[in-house]
Amino acid sequence: MLTPRHQALLMTLAGMTVGVAVFGTVLAINGDLIGNDTPAGIVNNQSTPSTPACTDCLQAGSLQYTLQTFGTSSDPVSAEVPTGWKSTQEGTRPRFVDSTGVWQIRFDTRGSSRSPAEQVESRARSIDERDLKVLSRDNGTLVYTYVDQTRGPRMGLSRWISTDGGKNSAVEITVGGRPKDEAALRAVLEQATKTLQLPTAPNDTRPG
Repeated sequence: MLTPRHQALLMTLAGMTVGVAVFGTVLAINGDLIGNDTPAGIVNNQSTPSTPACTDCLQAGSLQYTLQTFGTSSDPVSAEVPTGWKSTQEGTRPRFVDSTGVWQIRFDTRGSSRSPAEQVESRARSIDERDLKVLSRDNGTLVYTYVDQTRGPRMGLSRWISTDGGKNSAVEITVGGRPKDEAALRAVLEQATKTLQLPTAPNDTRPG
């Protein structure tokens, strides 16, 4: 028969055994959590890669401009075009093209009795290009894309400017390039519009 002292010793050993088992279980659980989760206080510094910049796009910020005069001696018109773009056609329908032939701006200074809004609708109906998509036709400006057989995807922005409150069109400005050049093409169009200088009455005989 066990004495009270022996019984107390056995109870103590049993308690220690249970404690060790519980402690081991806790360590196992904690070890599993630490192994699978990111420890608290550690920040993941890995960032999402950004989209690479377009290295061959026309860059609006790098463009400089030169004032060009065209039209006729009796009805001269002038506007700023990107510096370095060469004139390939003069007179009342001048065209200026960059050295690669990718980008261009052209003018039609003959004028028209159609309003800018009418010109937009007429041009949208008359463009005969593959995969034509009209993106917008607001405020006398037509923006569209198409696919050229040799040059691939292209974008055009055509604007008609009125000097009589929208009754007639005095000048057309069209900028061409690729869809990925859109921001720069818009900048070229805005610069030409902002710097456009038209003949003053009574010598202006347009529209013709």
